[in-house]
Amino acid sequence: MSKKTENAETQQFDFEAALEQLEELVSAMEEGDLSLEQSLQSFEKGIKLTRECQTALSKAEQKVQKLLDDAGTTEPLDFAGDKEDED
Repeated sequence: MSKKTENAETQQFDFEAALEQLEELVSAMEEGDLSLEQSLQSFEKGIKLTRECQTALSKAEQKVQKLLDDAGTTEPLDFAGDKEDED
């Protein structure tokens, strides 16, 4: 994937808007007023939004790491959410 394509994808995805949509979906599902079909559609959309948000966060983490590497700091960051190192 070229940088131009990657930048266009990054600019197209609005993390805050996706997170807001996800919160609205969860609220609607918690109210229990949705039909089974609507609940399934909301669940599918929620999964898609969650994956997109996770991808955006991962890309942001990689970008931060790259910036730190470019600044001369080459040790990996220990993010509070990372549980891989705790095993």
